[in-house]
Amino acid sequence: MISDTGEKLGVVPLSKALDIAGEKKLDLVLVSPNAQTPVCKIMNYGKYRFEQSKKEKEAKKKQKIQETKELRITPNIEEHDFGFKAKNARKFLEDGNKVRITVRFRGRELNNTKMGENVLNDFIKALEDIAVVEKSPKLEGKNMFVILAKKAN
Repeated sequence: MISDTGEKLGVVPLSKALDIAGEKKLDLVLVSPNAQTPVCKIMNYGKYRFEQSKKEKEAKKKQKIQETKELRITPNIEEHDFGFKAKNARKFLEDGNKVRITVRFRGRELNNTKMGENVLNDFIKALEDIAVVEKSPKLEGKNMFVILAKKAN
């Protein structure tokens, strides 16, 4: 048994341990139930749980959740629109997110998928200083996409 101050009280019968905890108006908590002789500690269990939840919340705040942002374009995108989308993709990558650039083919555009692949390769070249290709251009149905991730320093 361990007291509330942290000193070891040695092996104590359960009834006596409960009495000691009751006198101090604290809880008797089983710390290590699987040990040869189970270890108990006298503590304020409510306060302990509160501190644990605070630590967990603090740890969650420090985590960076990585999202995948999607940019949709067409195979015959204009130069200004291309620059604007590339600027947005760069901003997403700098924030630590992955970027999925999707080319949507409509109607007869599906016959000329090479144009879409060229546009995706232009995006890769425009962002090659900050991004690395995670998934190369791939056609699925009427969409062709590429996934870019931030380069590791």
